[in-house]
Amino acid sequence: MSLTHAWGLFTHPNQEWRSIREEQPSVLNFILSYLLLMAAIPAICGYLGTSMTGWQLPGGSETVYLTQQSAAIMSVLAYFATVAAIISIAAFVHWMAKTFDTNPTFAQCLAFTAYTATPLLIGGIAGLVPSLWLATIVGTAMICWSAYLLYTGIPVFMDIPFEKGLVFASSVLCVALVVLVSTMAVTVTLWNLGAGPVYL
Repeated sequence: MSLTHAWGLFTHPNQEWRSIREEQPSVLNFILSYLLLMAAIPAICGYLGTSMTGWQLPGGSETVYLTQQSAAIMSVLAYFATVAAIISIAAFVHWMAKTFDTNPTFAQCLAFTAYTATPLLIGGIAGLVPSLWLATIVGTAMICWSAYLLYTGIPVFMDIPFEKGLVFASSVLCVALVVLVSTMAVTVTLWNLGAGPVYL
C-alpha cells in the first residue's frame, strides 16, 4: 500500500494524506517496505549515471566518468545519509507535534516525513543522465512539490488548524535545511578522508 500512496501524493495529495493518517504502520515495517526502497532510487541512479553514462564538463568534448568503486562508495554513503536524514527529521516532527496539541506516533511521523520527501527521491531518476541543467530543472520541480506536500499535508495529517500548520511546516523546513547543511559538512569531511570522487 505504501507505494500506492506515492502515486496518490502526485495526483490527489489531500485525499491521500487522509488515507495515510488512518494507517498505523510499525517503524520497522515502514522502513523495510518503503523508506529503504525509495532511498535506493537516487543512489542507484547516481551510481549508474556517474560510472556508466558519464557527463561532459562545460566547454569540453570528452565524457567524464567516475570509477565504479568510487561511484559505489559515494552512492552507498548517499543512500545511508538519505535514510538517516529522513529519520532525523521524523524524530523532530514527532517531538514538535506535542507543541501543536497533536500526538502522532513516531511511525506516523516517519511516514509523513518519508512521503513528503518522496518527490525528491523519485527525482533522483535524473541522476541516470548527469547534467547540470536536468538536475536543476528536475530538482527545482521536486523541491517545490515536496514543499507543497509539507505545507498542505501537515494540517491534514496532524489534524490541526491551517494557521498552526503553516508554523509547524516552517519549523520542519528549517530543521530539514539544518540537516542538509550538516550532511554537506559530513560529506566534505569524508572526501578529505579519501571517500571523494575518483575519475577515470
